[in-house]
Amino acid sequence: MKKIFGAFLWASISISAFAQSGTNSPYSQYGFGVLSDQTSGFNRGMNGLGYGFRENDQVNFINPASYSALDSLTFIFDAGLSGQLTHFEEGNRKLNAKNADLEYVVAGLRLAKHLGLSFGLVPFTNIGYNYSNTATIHIDENYTKTTTTNAYLGKGGLHQVYLGAGWEPFKGFSLGVNVSYLWGKYDRSIVNSYSDMSINTVSKYYSASVHNYKLDVGLQYTARLSRQNQVTLGAIYSLGHRLNADPSLSIISQNPQTGIRDTTLFTVNNGLELPSAIGGGLGWNHRNQLKIGADYLLQQWSKTSYPNYTMANGTPQYVLTQGMFKDRHKFTFGGEFCQDANSRHFFQRMHYRIGASYATPYLKINGQDGPSEISVSAGFGIPIVNSWNNRSMLNISAQWVRQDAKDFIKENTFRINIGLTFNERWFAKWKVQ
Repeated sequence: MKKIFGAFLWASISISAFAQSGTNSPYSQYGFGVLSDQTSGFNRGMNGLGYGFRENDQVNFINPASYSALDSLTFIFDAGLSGQLTHFEEGNRKLNAKNADLEYVVAGLRLAKHLGLSFGLVPFTNIGYNYSNTATIHIDENYTKTTTTNAYLGKGGLHQVYLGAGWEPFKGFSLGVNVSYLWGKYDRSIVNSYSDMSINTVSKYYSASVHNYKLDVGLQYTARLSRQNQVTLGAIYSLGHRLNADPSLSIISQNPQTGIRDTTLFTVNNGLELPSAIGGGLGWNHRNQLKIGADYLLQQWSKTSYPNYTMANGTPQYVLTQGMFKDRHKFTFGGEFCQDANSRHFFQRMHYRIGASYATPYLKINGQDGPSEISVSAGFGIPIVNSWNNRSMLNISAQWVRQDAKDFIKENTFRINIGLTFNERWFAKWKVQ
């Protein structure tokens, strides 16, 4: 028990320290940043599928109703990491970037008959970019030229630690809830400079810190079609609300020669907001060998507002603005095959997974839609068998993600996900003869 919670504490510190470096995407400079893939190792092999899946040996935290299916004899501890290579392309310019990230740490166990518990840490958003652009401009009527550079830098993100429970009040129907503490911060800057040192520079620094809650509820209903086939319908809902955070903007005008600077500070009270989200999924289970499903998720970003810097009648303003985001729709399809999870033959115990997704953008950039997302994945669940444990599993998957928008940067990411699920037999009653 001490080892488990020691590992959980270590992973918690690691996620807080390293999750903010998990992206190089310039799209993370907008809104809350890049939305994280909030799934565990077995889901990722199916590209995040899971609303209609009930697993007794994996923690399926995207639908808390599934906790009621956890095995009564074991304690499950699951941690995952990823490494990725991203190729950026804009016109004739191309660039590659590498990242590695500790993704999640979750645990689950059964508290009582038909009642399961889970807790863990998962990322929510990720911000990380560093780039600049340079242009030549005319500064007077004599067409005197100077070079101006804008450097864009951002880091941060939001994380959540959750505690959840799932209950099956009657056969076939389960409900669950995840209560999360959401925290994190972001720092973004646009630093302006000129080759002509006599020209005043104007730089902007954006920041915010979040400490609030997040609430997710889930439902599942399983109908047995025959002795060999059953279908599970799953649904989730996330509560949208304001985060009681006060984002700020500092505008600094400075003369490089004299060092004289003027600072203007704007603050928007209670200026960040989570969207409501609703999702549903269907999972078909054939003899516990073949599992196929489909999920849909709607995040209502269009109903939220976000701080925006504008000029109104020549007066600078930093105010809450609607219409900066749009609703995000995500469709996921996938499945898993395992010939016989209880076989003595290693390859018959292997889990083979595949999945694909399409997601519309939630960002609006300069009035245009941000990048849509297409992704596919394939993976394996490799059983870990030794003299004292035959229930743990190594989940490995490969994922390709493409983000693309007209007239904007194209991103192609190849990602390797590795998750290790420790499934220890803690609660069995041993016979002594």
